[in-house]
Amino acid sequence: MSKVLLIYPYFRPPRDRSVFRFPPLGISYLASSLLEAGHEVQLLDCTFMNKPEALEQAFDVKAEVVGIYCMVTMLDDCLWLARQLRPSAKLLMAGGPLPTCDPLAFVGDFDVVVRGEGEGTLLELLKAYSSGDDFSTIAGITMNRKTWTDGKMVAETSSTPDRPFNQALDSLPFPARQLLPNQSYIQFGRKKYGYSITTVMSTRGCPYECEFCSNVIFGGSYRERSARNVVDEIEQALAAGYDRISFADDVFTLRGKRVQEVCAEIKQRGLQFYWECLARVDSLDDATYVEMFQAGCRRVFFGIESGDDTVLKLMNKKITADEARHAVMAAHQAGLEVGAFFILFYPGETNQTVLNTLRFATSLPLDYLGLTMPYPLPGTRLYERVKGQIKREWRPGESVFGSHVLIYNADFSEAKMWFGIIKGRAQFEINRRLRRFGKLAPAMLRLFEAPTDWLLSRLR
Repeated sequence: MSKVLLIYPYFRPPRDRSVFRFPPLGISYLASSLLEAGHEVQLLDCTFMNKPEALEQAFDVKAEVVGIYCMVTMLDDCLWLARQLRPSAKLLMAGGPLPTCDPLAFVGDFDVVVRGEGEGTLLELLKAYSSGDDFSTIAGITMNRKTWTDGKMVAETSSTPDRPFNQALDSLPFPARQLLPNQSYIQFGRKKYGYSITTVMSTRGCPYECEFCSNVIFGGSYRERSARNVVDEIEQALAAGYDRISFADDVFTLRGKRVQEVCAEIKQRGLQFYWECLARVDSLDDATYVEMFQAGCRRVFFGIESGDDTVLKLMNKKITADEARHAVMAAHQAGLEVGAFFILFYPGETNQTVLNTLRFATSLPLDYLGLTMPYPLPGTRLYERVKGQIKREWRPGESVFGSHVLIYNADFSEAKMWFGIIKGRAQFEINRRLRRFGKLAPAMLRLFEAPTDWLLSRLR
């Protein structure tokens, strides 16, 4: 059996303002599958490290097989680690969202790129590696194959067919949380929020096809774990010292009956903990929000994205602003804290649609409001629509305001986008503080809203 090191190369970027910090589930699932198969596995989560410290720990493991996770925001650090570890690793693998949708960008620095879900692929790769077998029959990988042509060594890139999705999620061992820096996450959470929180993924995939959404690992699939299996893992996570659970599903509420089953299982076991999830505005009836609250749910996040129906159609969200308002109100009235995410200045927007979204978002009884500029992620339809206009890649720490930057030639300037985001945040906070004035609040809000609307419309 092989000695394996799996790396999550997240280093906190400069001027990071994110309130979210969760342990990485993806490589934890891979680690647990490898452990179950008898491999010796170490997991290096770089979240609370600097780069020299992470590299030192990676070398100390002395693993012959190294796998590095990568998404767009981690590209530079992923490649840096790969190049540092290249001389000592006998088998170097890349996996995650970015290698899945753009494997050719990684084959020069890695022996193998694992595409999509990695549990089955990794087990087969290590079996073939240990026995000296060829990798060419293993589904879901891309690699360089070296052949002799006219007396010269030539590297040819080849990809095997995609691996079918695992339909039996209950058969997977729970993520190897014992390999994670749990105490660091617990301490961070209690200092940042007043409680510690970790993630559980109760489903995989999402059948919707929002234009901006990257779902390359799970594709358009949707698969569920049983309520019993999910709550078993929750109990394990709570036993590790965490206070709360955040469901990491793309859409936890996709099927209302299943949400009710999870809530019933929590209540049947008498578990007392708080949890949160991401929801679609069109997936639940009002009564289910009440059931969720009774089962310990205290916060729900909606990906609404726009308050203008024409833009929602452009995004292929398949919801309306009226549905969004109804869902927010229903969750709020059930006693839940409500968060919502919006994208401003989406390709195809006008000044008026942006203002419509800002007015809509700040009129809702929200406890958290997330506003971002568009980011065309590789593998999305939005990326395909604007890729001819992309002028640079995302790099951490580029903006003085936060982690988002404008990477393509848009109809609006980056300065205007940031003005819209800052205006929206200010409008949201002002509205929250004015609620105590009752009927006078809208008129008072207009004292800020009107001049900033005028200014936004005149910026390029």
